[in-house]
Amino acid sequence: MGDTTLSQEEINALFNDAAAAQGAPAGDDLTELEKDTIGEVANISMGTAATTLFSLVNKKVEISTPVVSVSTWSEISDQYERPCVMVKIGYTKGLNGTNVLVLKENDVKIITDLMMGGDGSNTDGEIGELHLSAISEAMNQMMGSSATSLSSMLNKMVDISPPQSDLIDMSESLDGAEVDDFLRGRFIKIEFKLLIGDLIDSKIMQLYPIELAKEMCGDITTNMEGDASSTLDEAPAAPAPEAAPVPAAPAPEATAAPQMAPQGMPQMAPQPMMAPPPQQQYNVQQAQFTSFTPGYVPTFSAENIDLIMDVPLEVTVELGRTHKSIHDILDFAPGTIIELNKIAGEPIDVLVNGKFVAKGEVVVIEEAFGIRITEIMK
Repeated sequence: MGDTTLSQEEINALFNDAAAAQGAPAGDDLTELEKDTIGEVANISMGTAATTLFSLVNKKVEISTPVVSVSTWSEISDQYERPCVMVKIGYTKGLNGTNVLVLKENDVKIITDLMMGGDGSNTDGEIGELHLSAISEAMNQMMGSSATSLSSMLNKMVDISPPQSDLIDMSESLDGAEVDDFLRGRFIKIEFKLLIGDLIDSKIMQLYPIELAKEMCGDITTNMEGDASSTLDEAPAAPAPEAAPVPAAPAPEATAAPQMAPQGMPQMAPQPMMAPPPQQQYNVQQAQFTSFTPGYVPTFSAENIDLIMDVPLEVTVELGRTHKSIHDILDFAPGTIIELNKIAGEPIDVLVNGKFVAKGEVVVIEEAFGIRITEIMK
């Protein structure tokens, strides 16, 4: 017989072929089953988050079925718009690790304007602290509701830390950047399609460490196995059949006289008359309806205003305006007087984030100017 001893390279090749046949991933990547599990978790979680975002922007919000894949920073930087807003959310209870949401710059501006009561068209200028603060609050509410869904799926309490939002340029290298270490290697990318009314038709990404994704898959598998075993252990025994009631003997006067069957047919025994079952008593009351009086106007409570109470707004007092040609502007010099469209003593305008909201008069508070509100615009 010849020598049948396998070399180390041949042994490794056999193991690699077996792993490929079973669909096992290379290294620390997820299996197809784990990707499906993470996709289902993300689908349920972001469905809950979409409902929360709807209450914040008062627009129809749709988040499509997620697409799960394993990616790297260089791969997503080539596919995604730059710059963009990165929102970091850490898990403080139930799970170990962080996840990162990546949103496009213009999408953040539209969401912020809608949260401030605008129509979503105020997207001029660069993203500032106002935008980052508003999107952090929105993500806090969305991921908070998502954590509640995770708690139900994992059968344990899941809580998150306050989100941190930053504007980043994805074309830049991560060397020296203040980002999570998992973004420097391979990680889980979950991509969703985001629709908000007719204003946003875009994509958002959720990035997970591979270890966190595997932890969630393990918890869900353990939870499902526990539910299956408890269902088998607690299955109730089949109820014993109840004895059929024996009918009472009929009274003599209630017995029908036997009738003669036609010739060739068997004669049937007389059947006893059964008493009717007792009637169940119901408490019946007349329905009461609220009358619709003319001029009735229903009141609606502002349920969502508390969510944005801490968001700072820019208040501007406008003394007046005018129009000048380029020629006139080039003639400006110290001492030039510009006539405005306001008459002396006329109330001045108060604007909040560029929106005209009130009128007032100028006052002096110690050594600073102030304004006393005289009229609120409706």
